[in-house]
Amino acid sequence: MARETVEVPITGKIISVEVKVGDTVSEGDVICMLESMKMENPILAPVDGKVVEIGVKPDQVVKPGEVIAVIEY
Repeated sequence: MARETVEVPITGKIISVEVKVGDTVSEGDVICMLESMKMENPILAPVDGKVVEIGVKPDQVVKPGEVIAVIEY
């Protein structure tokens, strides 16, 4: 199966993680919420598939390029 890696787009802090390993997601579903510059940014699933890895947790400070999740499709 193909894998899509969802990466952090901007420096910020993870507020919440909305999915867990094993969850099925649809394109556009919210994976997590990222706070940056006092704005909450939803990080969305780019493809339909199954979450096989989560790389972040709430209150974690993240930088661009870090892995948020891996989705198998």
